[in-house]
Amino acid sequence: MVERLFNLILAAPFFILGIVLHEYAHGWVAWKLGDPTAKYSGRLTLDPRAHFDPLGALMFLISALMGIGFGWAKPVPVNFYNLRNPRRDTILVSLAGAGANILIAFSCLLIYHLFKNSVPPLSKWFAIGFVLNLFLALFNLVPIPPLDGSKVLMAILPPRYAYSYAQLETFGFIILFIFIISPFFDILIGIFQRLVNLFLGSP
Repeated sequence: MVERLFNLILAAPFFILGIVLHEYAHGWVAWKLGDPTAKYSGRLTLDPRAHFDPLGALMFLISALMGIGFGWAKPVPVNFYNLRNPRRDTILVSLAGAGANILIAFSCLLIYHLFKNSVPPLSKWFAIGFVLNLFLALFNLVPIPPLDGSKVLMAILPPRYAYSYAQLETFGFIILFIFIISPFFDILIGIFQRLVNLFLGSP
């Protein structure tokens, strides 16, 4: 437990950076593609206070103490009808958040490999940043409302199926909870662990 508390402290800056850039990326890409909603609502900012979600932060705290840290920020508002090409641009906006986490993850990975032999404590810290942001990216791509992967799927599906699928968002957190305690989540964790071992050079 002491080690997990220590790792939680080390992971917190990367979690804050990850969720802030995740939401900022959604808003920035939406703005560039024609929707200024995030900008006008004061969410096109890197100030963590604008994106803070108490429940998402609590989930990070609990999950990190259990060994896997994930949570969320307050979603950036996007009016997909303002986008110049709604179907295509919805996919781009939805993928932008995970893209930001992947960018952070691989930046951390680069620093990890640069310092793993010369400054092990520093490299370990950035390994935590890599693991956390890679998981945030992978988790957000799961096609369950309200995760970003569900919006990608809605944009791909024919309109009548997309509408029916969108109705599931009302029960999104219930479905997400069922997913987390299901064997499918174990499959996701297995894929994640293989990716971590591959990139960190673990056996």
